[in-house]
Amino acid sequence: IALLPPKNPPTRSSLGASPQFLFSDPNMADAEPQKKKYVHKKYTYRGLTLEDLLDKSATELMELFNCRQRRRLSRGLNIKVRNFIRKLRKAKTNCPFGEKPEVVKTHLRNQIVMPEMVGSVAGVYNGKVFNAVEIKPDMIGHYLGEFSITYKPVRHGRAGVGATNSSRFIPLK
Repeated sequence: IALLPPKNPPTRSSLGASPQFLFSDPNMADAEPQKKKYVHKKYTYRGLTLEDLLDKSATELMELFNCRQRRRLSRGLNIKVRNFIRKLRKAKTNCPFGEKPEVVKTHLRNQIVMPEMVGSVAGVYNGKVFNAVEIKPDMIGHYLGEFSITYKPVRHGRAGVGATNSSRFIPLK
């Protein structure tokens, strides 16, 4: 004998009252609801914590990245990238505990964020100014240029230079 599911399963509206009311203990009506304790979510990249990522060798780390990043890292790091990472390390070691390290300026927008760069502050050039970017664990595997926008977003709905007189009209009242 095959058991068939009910034709019309009970819905929330057919129950008449909220399910919380139906299943709660009547003696617990006076009790206050318990506050949930905030649990800090540990960051993981592809299932590995930041400490595990820092322990990995360059080739093991490379296998975790996407194809484009793997290809870039397999071709080696040039002197500019090595100097940039060295400056970030130096800035991080020279700063006192609990403070942010000083900004290390760079034009390397195509630099992939590596686990050892986490916690540093990089000044990424956007073509006009250096935007300070605090490198967080979520940024691992992305490019530095993704965090320094190169254009000013359009603000629609405002009359600009060369607008007609009718579009510049602002009523007094």
